[in-house]
Amino acid sequence: MGWRAGMGGAGLLFCLQSAAASDGGGGTVTLYGVLDTSLEVTDPGSGWTPRLDSGAYRGSRVGLRGSEPLGNGTDLLFTLENGFSSVDGTLQTPGVLFNRQAWIGARNALGEVRFGRQYSPIYIPFKGDLDAFGAGTIASGLNNLSKITPYASNAIEYLSPVVGGFSATVMMATRDPSENDGNGIDGYYVTATYQLDNLRLLYARQQTHGAGALRANLGGATYAIDKVRVWLAFFNGDGGTPLYHGAGGSLSAQYSFSSNARASLGYAHVRDYTGAGASADQFSMAFEYNVSRTLLFYFSAAYLANHDDASFTLRGVNVIGLPVAYPGAPVKGVQLGVLERF
Repeated sequence: MGWRAGMGGAGLLFCLQSAAASDGGGGTVTLYGVLDTSLEVTDPGSGWTPRLDSGAYRGSRVGLRGSEPLGNGTDLLFTLENGFSSVDGTLQTPGVLFNRQAWIGARNALGEVRFGRQYSPIYIPFKGDLDAFGAGTIASGLNNLSKITPYASNAIEYLSPVVGGFSATVMMATRDPSENDGNGIDGYYVTATYQLDNLRLLYARQQTHGAGALRANLGGATYAIDKVRVWLAFFNGDGGTPLYHGAGGSLSAQYSFSSNARASLGYAHVRDYTGAGASADQFSMAFEYNVSRTLLFYFSAAYLANHDDASFTLRGVNVIGLPVAYPGAPVKGVQLGVLERF
């Protein structure tokens, strides 16, 4: 039985490679994926707890992406992507095959359009380019203390080309019938980026509607000089499930020892308007090493100080943080992980 399953998997991979290689129209189909597994030891105020995490830095996934030239410089594009746990093999969203992405689109010199389920344009890479930790692992105070919508279904997106250093993305999502609250717009997302030499400026806004509606703003700047890169970010939001109402900022820096080794430090602060006088501060550090072109080793450490009744915790991109033992409890943790891309 195992031999047959192995042959079936090899056959599928062979078919995909053959389709990419033999398409007379020049189209390609690529199988790709990410395996991100880490050991985390965290104390949320009730003692140290070890656990294995999947997707702390980048969500573990497997997907298919394809393109086909249509002529006159226009390409047809599609992406199908499933998220799963590299710890136990379960689907990230039970019962949903392509929970991360399932869209078709086209691209030419005027930009790119996409239709279907997609990352919100505020998610990755936008949010990931606003701090030294890539908005991932327990070290990212920006990720731990802010809130955005990571995915959007029934979405129409336009990504502009870069013109004079400026680029923008606009997304509109239509309402899903399952929400049972009428037709119309489920939300909109806008991002803008400007690059001038080593300086990059970023701003994004989202507004979703219906149950768990969330308004959020996110932006900042990054500047690189020699081996040092610095990030300054701000964020605010109101809504979501569970309810979030906060505003804050983060400052982080990264030093590159070589093309393969990097170390980062960061600080983030948030004012929590869901409680009188509540706030939180996070101090972080991280080290990354590229073992090979596809394999990344990372180490993260963080201390998060909740004040008054704040209950923020340490989490990751696709990791739910351990709940604090009591409102205002401090949280500290370390994390050791590997990320393999194929």
